[in-house]
Amino acid sequence: MGNKKDFRTRLENLINCFSLENGSDTPDFVLAQYLLDCLKAYDTALQTREEWYGRKIRLPKEPEDE
Repeated sequence: MGNKKDFRTRLENLINCFSLENGSDTPDFVLAQYLLDCLKAYDTALQTREEWYGRKIRLPKEPEDE
């Protein structure tokens, strides 16, 4: 199984493959990091929501960067 660095690299390549960076003229690696940050923020929001409702959820442990 790949690690977070592998995922980021594949995401960069996918963005480039579909030329998704063209609309904003933003480098692939910047967009890939932004999307990873969005996923992390979403995990935090879910945790906060569950705590608000008194429900404790366990989020998966973040993979280590190699």
